[in-house]
Amino acid sequence: MASKGSAVPVIDMQDFSGLPEKLVKACEEWGCFRIVNHGVPKELMSEMKTVSRSLLDLPMEIKLRNSHPEHGKGYTPPNMASPYFDGLSLYDMALPGAVDNFCAQVGASPPQREIIEKYAFAVYDLAHNLGSKLMEGLGLGSHDLFKHWPCQLKMNKYNYSHETVGLTGAVMHTDPGFLTILQDDETVNGLEAVDKYTGELVSVDPIPGTLVVNVGDVAKVWSNGRFCNVKHRVQCYEPKIRTSIAFFVLAPRDENVEAPPQLVDVHQPRIYVPFLFEDYRKLRTNTKSPIGEALELLRTKY
Repeated sequence: MASKGSAVPVIDMQDFSGLPEKLVKACEEWGCFRIVNHGVPKELMSEMKTVSRSLLDLPMEIKLRNSHPEHGKGYTPPNMASPYFDGLSLYDMALPGAVDNFCAQVGASPPQREIIEKYAFAVYDLAHNLGSKLMEGLGLGSHDLFKHWPCQLKMNKYNYSHETVGLTGAVMHTDPGFLTILQDDETVNGLEAVDKYTGELVSVDPIPGTLVVNVGDVAKVWSNGRFCNVKHRVQCYEPKIRTSIAFFVLAPRDENVEAPPQLVDVHQPRIYVPFLFEDYRKLRTNTKSPIGEALELLRTKY
């Protein structure tokens, strides 16, 4: 059972006093934090949860139409690692036609399509705001860090029952991309993060109307090791269906992932060799590195 002794930071996005520095500190010390007053309307969050649950309750043959040539970019059926989990995926959601294509695959109605698009772009705007604030907090200027980066919206369902209580719904992992903005289930808990200082699992208890931000492997590389790629998992605490909606900010499009020169100096040499994100994603898969172990293979001689 996860510890209750410490809690991940909660950051008010409308409290502008030192906001960039608070975000950087949370990325460095936890790699996981909650944000309040984030600008995504609560009503829209509730509507998106309803749409997600409706689509995830569709028959398997319809969900399988949410296909993509590459693994992880379309529908994720229950599997050996996560037999109680499945997820629908809208990959590279800002591309023209991406929302329409996803909605056609799963037969989403026009009202459902409208909610998906409104939600996706509300979180997309929030992600870009977070990226700019992180740049500012690191002294790199207030630029749009995530401009033109591919982003992925994923709707998740955990099919819990009395038999699954105490079992793992999503195995321990880090996210491969830069950061994830998660709308977790406000009534069904289960998300746990690892405290990097103590190694303890900490329950990330839900707070209605808030969003969770998880920092991933790309952010650790881009920050030259300053940011923590948080290890986390999802457990089954109670026999209830759990729904979550994850928005993944992945990596530069067709450009190397690497620390900007301002974050590299004689005291802190470049820790990782530059790499393309898709190459890294394949390396993670091929080396079976769910918690970012593959990053060790990309370290420089320093």
